[in-house]
This record gives sequence, C-alpha cells and structure tokens, in this order.
Amino acid sequence: MIKNWQERGNEVRIVAGKHRSRVLKTLDGLDTRPTSDKVKEAVFSRIGPYFEGGIILDLFSGSGSIALEAISRGFEKAIIVDRSKKAINIIRSNVNLLKEENSCEIWPVDYKKALSMCQKKQLKFDLIYLDPPYHLELINELVIKISEYDLLQKNGIIVSESSDKEDIQVQSPFFIDKQLNYGTTKVTYIGKD
Repeated sequence: MIKNWQERGNEVRIVAGKHRSRVLKTLDGLDTRPTSDKVKEAVFSRIGPYFEGGIILDLFSGSGSIALEAISRGFEKAIIVDRSKKAINIIRSNVNLLKEENSCEIWPVDYKKALSMCQKKQLKFDLIYLDPPYHLELINELVIKISEYDLLQKNGIIVSESSDKEDIQVQSPFFIDKQLNYGTTKVTYIGKD
C-alpha cells in the first residue's frame, strides 16, 4: 500500500482544470517536500476553485506544481521562483510538458532577489504562495517584505505552508484568515485589509 509521497517517487499531479490528472516531474530524494494532492486540493477549494485571470507568485516552487495548478484552474500568469538549478530544470520541463511557456516566467533566483525584482517591476499578485523549507521558519519575514514592497492586490491572498510548530504573526494591513493543519504541515491563509 502506498502511504506517502516518498514511496510514490515524489509523484505529483494537477488536481483540476484544463490540465487535470497530468503527472508532473519532481526532484528526486528527500531534500524537497512536494505539496500533497490533499493539501493542494484543500487550498484551491478554499480560495477558488476556478479563476478568471490573475497572477500568482510561487516562491520556493520546487516542481512548479502550485503555479501550474493555478494556471490549470484559470490564472493568467505565474511567476515561478526557485534558486536550485535542479528545481529550475524540473520546473522548465513541467512548464514545457503542459505547453504553458507563455503563461509562466521562471526566475532562477533566491527569494530575496525575487521579491526585490517584483518590487522594481511594480508587480502585484492575486495569490502569493510561500512554501520555504520548514526549518528556516521564514513566513513572518516573507510577509513583512511582501507588505513593505506592496506586492499583494487589495483582494489578494497569501497562502503559506509551514511546520505546524512555526508561530506565524502578521501585522496590518494583513490578517490571518484561517490556519489548518494537515499532519505536520500548517497551511495559513493571509488576507489584506
């Protein structure tokens, strides 16, 4: 019986939308933690589940599965960020597999550089997805930078994945709308006043 993503060889798929059931490539090994289909479906059911346009920023993207799920469900554009060369190669492969090159920009930079680039380009996002390595506990720092750089649209949302032990605090104009636990993963929905 298959019990977790490690035993499936890190297989992830698009859950819904125009690319429903397409299997994506992921990084081998235990260094990455792909977002489970259960968490992905829960997130998109809560915030959507389908969209007419919009822009997503997917930080610490890994395989690009969150951004590609958003595109599959109707988002118009995705900025996909990861600093790992191996991850960037997997992301490019997945974007090409789904023929979404025109919808996706892939940035091979770290999160600090990516946020700075977004500010310089005066980008504003409808959805910002944060999934840093849990042990770094970066969510609070990231939300502060997103606020400082004014990167979230008025009715936009930040969704973060973190360890269930990470204490997430936000300041105005942001507020925590909801936090849900899935095993050791905490998903936090952060809105903007």
